[in-house]
Amino acid sequence: MSTTRMLAAAAASATLLLAGCATPTQSGSSYSATELRRPMSVQMATVQALREVRIDRSQQAGPGLGSGAGAVVGGVAGSTIGQGRGAIIGTVIGAVAGAVGGSYLERGAAAKTGLEVTVRTDDGQTFAIVQEAGDDQFAVGQRVRVLRDPATGQTRVSI
Repeated sequence: MSTTRMLAAAAASATLLLAGCATPTQSGSSYSATELRRPMSVQMATVQALREVRIDRSQQAGPGLGSGAGAVVGGVAGSTIGQGRGAIIGTVIGAVAGAVGGSYLERGAAAKTGLEVTVRTDDGQTFAIVQEAGDDQFAVGQRVRVLRDPATGQTRVSI
């Protein structure tokens, strides 16, 4: 197999691995296919406070995929440098550099901007819900809907 073909195969494999890390959005206005046509309880509430948060999904994505894919791509790319011992050294250096780079990419891709929305329901309950920032623009004092999925226990805030 030629070097070009090996690099292309490694790049394609890495892309597929990293694409598998992608997770659907968790904003208040986004629904998964499994949530369609399922009844949710709705409570009206008033926004009491808002706080921007960082959602770290690195644990959810399966740790190590970015560094593993990076190591493969880096190792293949490094193996094209030199011959004999030079190729071995290039492979090792390429794999280490690729693993480090892949790890940084994985962490960056796993972090999302989120919103902690503290609400007071009409029956007097106060609680906070963290969800990805989405299209909904919330403001303190705004009337919102709190939707709960009894099947999964998931809760979201929506306008």
